[in-house]
Amino acid sequence: MSTAEQSTSPSAKGYIPVNGIEVYYEVYGEGQPLVLLHGAYMTIGLNWSTLIPELSKSRKVIAVELQGHGHTAFSDRALSLATLASDVAGILDYLKIDRADIVGYSFGGKVAYQFAIQSPERLRKLVIISATYKSSGWQPEVVNAFKNMRTEFFENTPMKTAYDAVAPDKTKWTAFLEQMFASAAAPFDLGDDNIANIQAPVLIISGDHDGMDKIELIKTFQLLGGTAPLDFGATPKTQLAIVPGQGHVSLMQQTGIIATYLNSFLG
Repeated sequence: MSTAEQSTSPSAKGYIPVNGIEVYYEVYGEGQPLVLLHGAYMTIGLNWSTLIPELSKSRKVIAVELQGHGHTAFSDRALSLATLASDVAGILDYLKIDRADIVGYSFGGKVAYQFAIQSPERLRKLVIISATYKSSGWQPEVVNAFKNMRTEFFENTPMKTAYDAVAPDKTKWTAFLEQMFASAAAPFDLGDDNIANIQAPVLIISGDHDGMDKIELIKTFQLLGGTAPLDFGATPKTQLAIVPGQGHVSLMQQTGIIATYLNSFLG
C-alpha cells in the first residue's frame, strides 16, 4: 500500500537535508515522539501503513525513508549504519525533538541498534523487530541468502511496485539494489559490550521462524538485562516477545499483535 493509500494522512511531510543527502519523512498524530525505521527495500507505506493509524492515536509518529528507499533518492554515499543512524539524529534535530522512542524492523532494526549506541541521550525506549546487531544473529541459511541476492529476485514484487510509485528516479532501482546487496553481504558486529551498555528499555519482537538464531537472540536478551526473574526483584528493563507461526515477512502483517506489544511497552 502506498503512502497515498494510507487511511491516516500525514500532518507534515517533506525532505530534511542531513549528511549530504535529503531524507524523506512523514509525521502523524501528536504526543510522545516515535520514530519508525523500515526494513530493507521498503517504503513507509509498504512497511507501516497498517500500524501508523493505530500508533498515531496517542503519539507523534515520525516515519523515515532511509537512503535510497522510497522518496529518498539514491546516493553514492557510503551506506554505513553509523551514517544512517546519524541521519536519524539529524531528523530529530530538524524537528526540534530532544528524545524519541525508536522502532526498527529488520534493516531498520540494525540502524536502531546503531542509534542506541551512538546517540543514547536521544533515545527514550527502543523496539527491535526481527533484527540483529551482528551477522551471526541470523541463521546460516539467511546469511548465505544475503550473499546470493540477485536483482531479478525483486521483479514483480511489492517492493518494486512500492519503489516505482514514489522514487524520484526509478532508473536508480538496480544501483540501489546492488548497494543494498553489498551492505547485506558484508559481515557486521556492533559489539556485545555496546549492546550491554544500552541503558534505555528495549522490547525485542521476533517471529519463531523469522530466520533469527534464537540462541543468539537469547544472548542478546541477556546482554540487555532482560533475564532477571520478574517475581524476585525489580522489573527488567528489557522484554522479549516471540510470536508463534510467523516468518520474517508475515510477522509484520500481524498488525493487532504488534500494536498491542508496542502500546503496552511504550506506555
